Amino acid sequence: MKLSILFIFLFATLSSVSQTIVSGIVTDNKDNPIEGANVYLDGTYDGTTTNENGEFSFKTDEAGEKILKISFLAYETFSLSKDVSALNNLKIKLRDDINALDTVVISAGTFSAGDNSKISVLKPLDVVTTASALGDFVGALQTLPGTTTVAEDGRLFVRGGEADETQIFIDGIRVFTPYVPTTSNTPTRGRYSPFLFDGITFSTGGYSAEYGQALSSVLLLNTIEEPDQEKTDIGIMSVGAVLGHTEKWETSSLSVNGAYINLAPYVALFPDRNDWIEPFQGGSGEAVFRKKLNNGLLKMYSAFEFSSFDLIQEDINFPEGIHNKLNNKNLYFNGSYKGVLSNNWSVFGGLSYTYNKIDFEVIDDKIEDKENSYHAKFKMKHHFNNRFKLNFGAEYFSTNFNENYNNPFINEISYGFKNNISAAFTEVDVFFSKNLALKTGLRLEYSELFKELTLSPRISLAYKTSAKSQISLAYGNFYQNPNNNILKFEQDLNAENTRHYILNYQLNNEGKIFRAEAYYKQYDNLIKYDTEYADFTSNYNNSGTAYAKGIDLFWRDNKSIKNLDYWVSYSFLDSERDYKNYPITATPNFVNTHNLSVVTKYWIENWKSQIGMSYSFASGRTYTNPNLEGFLNQKTKSYNSLSLNWAYLISQQKILYFSVNNVLGIKNINGYQYADAPDINGNYASRALRPAADQFFFVGFFWTISEKGTDNQLDNL
Repeated sequence: MKLSILFIFLFATLSSVSQTIVSGIVTDNKDNPIEGANVYLDGTYDGTTTNENGEFSFKTDEAGEKILKISFLAYETFSLSKDVSALNNLKIKLRDDINALDTVVISAGTFSAGDNSKISVLKPLDVVTTASALGDFVGALQTLPGTTTVAEDGRLFVRGGEADETQIFIDGIRVFTPYVPTTSNTPTRGRYSPFLFDGITFSTGGYSAEYGQALSSVLLLNTIEEPDQEKTDIGIMSVGAVLGHTEKWETSSLSVNGAYINLAPYVALFPDRNDWIEPFQGGSGEAVFRKKLNNGLLKMYSAFEFSSFDLIQEDINFPEGIHNKLNNKNLYFNGSYKGVLSNNWSVFGGLSYTYNKIDFEVIDDKIEDKENSYHAKFKMKHHFNNRFKLNFGAEYFSTNFNENYNNPFINEISYGFKNNISAAFTEVDVFFSKNLALKTGLRLEYSELFKELTLSPRISLAYKTSAKSQISLAYGNFYQNPNNNILKFEQDLNAENTRHYILNYQLNNEGKIFRAEAYYKQYDNLIKYDTEYADFTSNYNNSGTAYAKGIDLFWRDNKSIKNLDYWVSYSFLDSERDYKNYPITATPNFVNTHNLSVVTKYWIENWKSQIGMSYSFASGRTYTNPNLEGFLNQKTKSYNSLSLNWAYLISQQKILYFSVNNVLGIKNINGYQYADAPDINGNYASRALRPAADQFFFVGFFWTISEKGTDNQLDNL
């Protein structure tokens, strides 16, 4: 019996001698104790949790070098590799997890839309449920601050920049001809269907070094990566019809979408100010193929479109009017691959090709434009850790543009250009904490046409001021080659340049978003010429300058009132330019000093309906009255438009949709045209440039046939 007690005593003594105490205290970066953190030796069952003072202590039989791990929600997991005997009286600070939802987001100059965005001001659904947008993603973006109302054009004019200063990318690859061609005083539309995209990023300035050849803005469209089900979409509209289908397989899927538009029946019911010989008609087809590979995703997107019209437009200098005829064919292909090489490396590669052919006639002039362009891009990302990420890559742009000009009085003239641009970029994201982040990068471009090398630094900084608010700063230097209408006549030029300075404040509070942003843009090397219009007789140089400065405000709320979603945008813009044939520095005629947009959407359960309203206001734009002294010496009256829409849910997957633009029939004026010569009293006669139609009515029936059979067709308005 005594011998047994002795053995038990010796065993207990040896056991107590072989055990080691692991102890310490865990705090955050402000030395506040963290209670409830998990503390353990990796690969063992030995561990504990911290008490209210952040302290921990436990015994272990382990010996030698081991890894101590400490984890807690919203903090990075801490790891320490040491001999077990040294794991005592530790003082450990946990760092904020920068992948948490409340981490600061660099947002200066950028509006994001999509389920993957931490802060979204628009949703993809907004593209097709905003009354004034008429299903066009560009129309929806024109309700955001920073855009200017140029009703007769339809493209994006951003912060005092021309429309061609905004570039559009699909899945990170450039779109060279994103708009449907049109005639003067008739707004264009984007070529591509919003139903194939699930993410939109609209950067009004200060954007990433990954993107170039855009002085003012970039618009990034991302196609759907993986459809959730097979379905067929059918649409019958007052202006045409659409048909789409998505097919899914085990590791791949295919979405196709086709549309035909013909305005002849509509114009017959609602004649406008144009004398149509053949109203606008066009057809388009799109397809997205996706293939899941072992470590990545392959996507191929293609789109084909044709359009034509023939009309006579009123002109003060031609009593019989001016004849305009146009035919356009456009092909766009985009292929991309993104994948994972290892835990820390990812890769992206893409290629786009554009073919665009336009034949148009103006009076006796016949012009044929052909453009062949492609964009190749390769980039890699290295994830060093949650706080430091590196992005770098290279890309190549190539454009071959040719124009043939015919006139009964002169011989055929051909001109054009070839331009290749090589670019390399690198960028790093640094998260100093959950509240402070930095993005900085460099972009290097070489133009073979100009024999010019440009270097563009970019930097953005964001600081979280509270749990729901933050401020951001951004600076960027941006270069862009002159557009095709200049380069086809003259190539002995340099790239145009602008610099952006941006200060942003953002508040995101449970369905409520407020943004305030101030900016300043300085332009240099803008193109000037010495004739009324740019042509082959003009003398060109890069002596033009400009500035743009302003304040943008945005508020969206979908929580305060049940079933009501609304947003309000306001922009103040001060901009002057000395470019083109301007004799002095002046505010250009595409600039509105004040722009206001109000959008509301209200769901009425008893009516199974969504009622929408969009109101746009823009202060007058400049024009030159030759009867008075000066250049761009007067302004038009302010622009006002109220649009309404009504979506009625016939059944779960059938919907009837009505909309009317400018429901009040306000007589907006886009500008004035003056006679080329004065009358006998020395006065120049004028006429107001009015929209072709003061109002536009739209009716559509949309039907979805899907596997689940429960889709709400409101998702496809």
